[in-house]
Parts: sequence; structure tokens; C-alpha cells
Amino acid sequence: MAKIGIDIRAIGKNRTGDEVYFFNLVKNLAKIDKGSEYSLYTDRDPKKDSALAKEIKKLNLGQNFKVIFIKKINRFCWNFWYLPMCLRKNQINIYHTQYIAPFWLPKKIKLVLTIHDISFNFFPEYIKKTDLFFLKALLPRSIRQADKIITVSASEQKQIIDFYKISPEKVDFTHNGVDFEGFGRNFSDEQKNAVKAKYKLPEKFLLYIGTLQPRKNIPVIIEAMKSLDTNLVLAGNREARNFDKKIDNAIEKNNLGNKVIFPGWIDEEDKPVLLQLADCFVFPSLYEGFGIPIIEAMAAGTPIVCSDIPVFREIAESSALFCDPKNSRQFAENILKILNDQPLKEKLVQSGIETAKKFAWQKTAEKTLGIYRQTVK
Repeated sequence: MAKIGIDIRAIGKNRTGDEVYFFNLVKNLAKIDKGSEYSLYTDRDPKKDSALAKEIKKLNLGQNFKVIFIKKINRFCWNFWYLPMCLRKNQINIYHTQYIAPFWLPKKIKLVLTIHDISFNFFPEYIKKTDLFFLKALLPRSIRQADKIITVSASEQKQIIDFYKISPEKVDFTHNGVDFEGFGRNFSDEQKNAVKAKYKLPEKFLLYIGTLQPRKNIPVIIEAMKSLDTNLVLAGNREARNFDKKIDNAIEKNNLGNKVIFPGWIDEEDKPVLLQLADCFVFPSLYEGFGIPIIEAMAAGTPIVCSDIPVFREIAESSALFCDPKNSRQFAENILKILNDQPLKEKLVQSGIETAKKFAWQKTAEKTLGIYRQTVK
């Protein structure tokens, strides 16, 4: 019987991509694997942290899962001292974490390392200096230490192999997934109106969901709004430390204060309704490891205009309109096509629904479980 430890510190922190990944990985491992023993490590006490307790309850964990709280002074002491001490006492075969491996990991424990993306190497100016320092200093060491590296797309797999000059056999990828039935289900007018009222949404709008950091390239969409007779909803945490100040500058420069709405963080249960209310989903990122909101939009039946970058071609295929990420006019033109060409819109919606069906969190969990089993052979 394999004994697997997973770092779940991202769960319950509203950190978008990495939280969605670990939440759905654990939830689906709990569905498909009754034979292994799992230890889930966290730096918060579920008995005192209601947000974490709520998310853990949603995981529907079986008897073969246990949550282990390890108190921390700070995240570095936790990772480099307190966690390794705990791992010496709790016998496991595999430890699965993201980016930075713990120091002093017992040699008999195999390390599986998830790297969602390495955008910080290409856009260092968009990363907090302390975070950049630790990623630059510690990720190469963690990569050498890892027995297996998992990333989230074939595009990112190639980036990691090429940038860090590592053996292709060491790096695998598992596409992220989507709750297809959840995002595609029908909602009543009452449910839709409740979400509209909750987030103070206009009748017609374009939608972006995600962090509002600089590499998300939001100002290009704001520039595109100059020639569009609609509203733009930017759903994300405006108070986050890496908020792109150019967003406010672009709004002010183009006098769009009354057309750009910031509803804040969107509750997960409201996201499918919000996507279905939108006329178009826009995703202008300069760099992504995957792009979970794109498959969520496809599953919800919302047409997409996004950046023409390799990973979006990989996951959206022919189900989106692609733009030069620096060309606001091209974004405006493609958005207008969707707003004004109903047959094109319907074609993109139907194609998107079929494409989204290929991405399932259970597939992610099944492939990850296979990687665990190969690693401990």
C-alpha cells in the first residue's frame, strides 16, 4: 500500500490556479484511490480556520485520507524545518508539493514536484522581488532533487525542459480539468438575477476572470474597449499585492471608468452563472502554463477571444478567436465578430463545448496516480 503525502497549503486561500489544481486533484484522488494512504499537510488549523474547514469538507475525503496541521512561524521555516521533522515521524513513500522542495527531505521519500509555469523567468519585472529571489535561488535545486516533475500542459513541459536543460523523461504533464456538468448546467432566471445583483453586473458585458497581475495583460482589453459599445467586468482581487497599476492608468486615459466593473473575488459556485451571463470571455495573457478559465468558459458555452500563445492553441484548438497579445485593435475586431455574427458565435460555442469535454479532473487524478505508482517502483 502506497503512502502519499500532499502539500495542500494552497487550498482555501483564493489563489486561483494552484488552489483549483490541488483541490480538484485531491478530490478526485479520493474518488478513485481507496487503496493508498494519504496525508494532507497544511500550515493552518482546520479547527480554527473556517475557510479551510469549508474547503476540506468539499473534498469528500475517505477513511484513507488524513489532514495533518503543522504549525508555522513563517512559510520558509515550515517548509525547510517543521515539515521535514514531521515527515521523519510519519512514514510516507511520496511527497507531492509545488515549486520549492523541503530541505532535509528523508532520502527514502520520493519527491513529486508540480511546476504550473515558469513565467517568472521571462517576465521577472512582474514578480515580487522576494518571491523572484527564492524562485531563482531554490527552484533549480528543487528540480534536481525531484524524482518526477509534473506540469500542466505540453507547452509548459517543453519550456521547463528547454530552460532548465533537464532530461525529458523527468518531466510529464497532466492537463488541468473542468467540472463540465457544473459549468454547463442550466440556471433559472432567478439564479441569474441573484448573481447579477450580488456582483452589481450590467445587462451586457465582456468578462475576464483571474488575477490582475501585469502578465495578464489586462490594459490591452481596456484599450480595445474604446471602440466597443459594451461593458467590461474584471473579476479578480484588486487589492492583491501584484495588482497591475497600468489597469487604472488605462481606464483613466481612455475615460472608461463607467464601463469597467470590478466585482472582486467570485465565489466558486457563482462562476458558472457569471460565465453564462457574459457575451464573451476575454483572456489576453502574455504567458500561461495552462489557462483554467478558458476551459471553464468553453464548458459554460461562452465564446472566447484570447491571446495567440502556444498553450491557448493547445487547449482551445479551433474553439476561440486568437489575437496578437499586444494588438488591442485585433482584440476589438474579434470581439465585434462575436457580438455581431450570430452563426460564428454559435459555431464557437458548440466547438468549445466539445473541446471542454476532453478536460476532466478525474483524468488529471488518474494520470497523477499513475505517476505516483511509477515513481515508487
